Amino acid sequence: MISLSALHTFGFNTFAKSVKRVDSLSTLYALAQQNIPNVILGEGSNTVFTEDYYGVIWQNCLSGITFTEDSDFHYITAASGENWHQLVSKCVSLSIGGFENLALIPGTVGAAPIQNIGAYGVEISSFISEVEYFDFQDKTLKTINAYNCQFGYRDSIFKHELRDVAFITKVMFSLPKRYEFVTHYGELSELENPSIDSIYEAVIRVRKNKLPDPHQVGNAGSFFKNPVVPLEVFESIQIQFPDIPHYPISDKYIKIPAAWLIDTLGFKGTIEDGIQCHPQQALVLTNYNNGTGRSLLNFANIIKSAVKAQFGIVLEHEVQLLGQTERIVL
Repeated sequence: MISLSALHTFGFNTFAKSVKRVDSLSTLYALAQQNIPNVILGEGSNTVFTEDYYGVIWQNCLSGITFTEDSDFHYITAASGENWHQLVSKCVSLSIGGFENLALIPGTVGAAPIQNIGAYGVEISSFISEVEYFDFQDKTLKTINAYNCQFGYRDSIFKHELRDVAFITKVMFSLPKRYEFVTHYGELSELENPSIDSIYEAVIRVRKNKLPDPHQVGNAGSFFKNPVVPLEVFESIQIQFPDIPHYPISDKYIKIPAAWLIDTLGFKGTIEDGIQCHPQQALVLTNYNNGTGRSLLNFANIIKSAVKAQFGIVLEHEVQLLGQTERIVL
């Protein structure tokens, strides 16, 4: 058995029977012939092994990045195993703008379209043109355009129709050379004469101040999604909590920060059986003191139940939770 403590950022000392490196398409084709339970793993920053995993882990190690351009766009093709933040940093060093708001998001390039990663007013779907993936059903490479990826808030077709069907191999990006910086969100609004570099540096500074480093304290970043609720639900909550922060999504739907809901109920900083609700960011649960997968699931359910009881909102977990052979849904 192989310890998984270094393969997922929560750091639970769980084990797996087998871990296989996918560093070429030929390796991927060979592994696809095996009819056994498996999970695709990038850097483990959005996956928690809550107990020993009895299938095979395919660790994505595909690499390679190409840059081209024309008069209007920069075009980037990146292998799915590349580190996301390193790609952002490379673009900033080349004065290629667009990704700077997404700096320091942990994980691989391949995870970006699955999660439709986003931060500080920007979602990666704005820049994706196509995604190449290996189809496990017919064992061929396919390409899907951005429109058909069905991107939504922290969502995509790769979480639904193509879940357990697709192994993303490459992501193709188109970044316009003329665009407006997005600085209306949070601390970025304080920037004077924003630039690619100043936004990049500010995002890194804010994230480091607010979020725990998984190398020091085990965590998987934001544990819950920010809920999007109908306008009437928001207005009923606002009657009791006039200062509730909110972000209109449309005329009918409002996004509410999950961290505010959790903090309002007094969970920030609390510890349950080795798991802590982070004292600076209530959306993050951490492996504070030799916690276990079971204690994490228990504490997450306590928070989820309390939010539902007080606000009538059912929180969804953003993190992929894995049991012995399959995903766990709270």
